[in-house]
Amino acid sequence: MIVDFHTHIFPPEVIGKRQFYVGRDRAFALLYGDPGARLATAEETVEAMDREGVDRSVAFGFPWSDPGLCRLGNDYVLEAQRRYPGRLVAFYTPSLECGPDQVRETGDGLARGMQGVGEVALYLDSASSGGDLLARLGPLAEAALEKKVPFLLHVNEPVGHLYPGKVDVRLMDIWRFAAGFPELKLVLAHWGGGLCFYELMKSVRRSLGNLYYDTAASPFLYEPRVYRIAAEILGAERILFGSDFPLIPPSRYFREIEGAGLPAGQKDCILGENALRLLGGG
Repeated sequence: MIVDFHTHIFPPEVIGKRQFYVGRDRAFALLYGDPGARLATAEETVEAMDREGVDRSVAFGFPWSDPGLCRLGNDYVLEAQRRYPGRLVAFYTPSLECGPDQVRETGDGLARGMQGVGEVALYLDSASSGGDLLARLGPLAEAALEKKVPFLLHVNEPVGHLYPGKVDVRLMDIWRFAAGFPELKLVLAHWGGGLCFYELMKSVRRSLGNLYYDTAASPFLYEPRVYRIAAEILGAERILFGSDFPLIPPSRYFREIEGAGLPAGQKDCILGENALRLLGGG
């Protein structure tokens, strides 16, 4: 079974009135203000899954700064899970801009049947300070821990080319957060911004044994051999295939994984087995 652990879906009304919502949210404008930036509904995502041979996808909304829009997006993701049982897995997407009520809303979403928390993200420089970020992540992590569900955190790499939504990030802060919640089923998106490579350090490796990394946006960021190198450092059982669909189609990842020279067992782990285990085998 192939499981895509990182996709984004939007209500049709948001897609149909993109420019209206661009005017209502700075982060949404930053990532999707360009009319060419891809957006997908639940139906379009399932259709793409059928074409690409993906059996199941974890679906996120968007971390809107407006609590009402945040609720709208999450309600849509939950309804999509109900309409496509066994195909779409709903995660609650909280907004770190909406204040402490998001902890309650996250708990409510999990109680209603959402199966994880994520993608937790900040896309604006003004909101990326390390200490403040950690303080806001803690209560959300506790909510995920209470329900024993995965928590997926957006992390961009601190070096390299700039792109919309890339902010200054201190991997030290991400490491401290991960190490502070050793029982949390924590997934760091986008190879954890490169934190995975620091697991060659003995002290880092010892503190991050329950941490997973997804491959979202990898074709834009790394050479295909990243799969082989990361599997050697981490073990293939801690890598999750995530496409960031509709940003990149899954088939592009499949080609890179196939060309990375991984044994068949490691490919099976990355493409689905790890995700099924993390999601409880459902």
